[in-house]
Amino acid sequence: MRVRDELGEVFADAAFIDAFGIRGRPGISPGQLAMVTVLQFAENLTDRQAADAVRGRIDWKYCLGLELTDSGFDFSVLSQFRARLVAHDLQGAAFELLLDRLVELRLVTARGRQRTDATHVVAAVRDLNRLEMVGETLRAALEALAAAAPQWLAGHLDAAMVKRFGARIDEWRLPNDQAKRRKLAVQVGRDGYRLLKAVAGRRAPDWLREVPAAEVLRQVWIQQYTLSESGRG
Repeated sequence: MRVRDELGEVFADAAFIDAFGIRGRPGISPGQLAMVTVLQFAENLTDRQAADAVRGRIDWKYCLGLELTDSGFDFSVLSQFRARLVAHDLQGAAFELLLDRLVELRLVTARGRQRTDATHVVAAVRDLNRLEMVGETLRAALEALAAAAPQWLAGHLDAAMVKRFGARIDEWRLPNDQAKRRKLAVQVGRDGYRLLKAVAGRRAPDWLREVPAAEVLRQVWIQQYTLSESGRG
């Protein structure tokens, strides 16, 4: 709310016009999406969590200049927005605009050492969403197998794994620290490989491999993880 009160509208749509067409139905304001990306990074939120904040939090609506009744947007819009920024080399524009506004209000010095490169923000948000994707993929596979073969699955789960995936991933507070995020991603990868190995094992019913969620898990792990020579993710 202080951002809105003291800085006003930081991101004008015109700054991002090269990345957004003018044909068709009016889309979501790119200036607002830029501010959402900044808030998302500041609060360490995934795309789903950020979209929920736009829909449900009064302070975010105030900052974005939205009506209280505004229904927000689907979380997939944020990843599409970042892709457009990168494709049109506009990822630095948001922070140049913010820095210019801060200098104008004399909140920072014109020759200071403020970081204006937004690449690390985009990368950090992508890391969060990749972690959310693999975690939710594994959780969905566990839920499907629990419904299809509960006794079999119970024999391949431990208490730690049940605790990790007992709630939706978008309800987690993902680590701020990059090293901790990497550690969590590695753990999720190992859990996934462990489950895939069990599904493919000789003692598993053949039809388990045909469970759609298990096949999705296999495909996502092929895309997102690599096994080392020691067999560890």
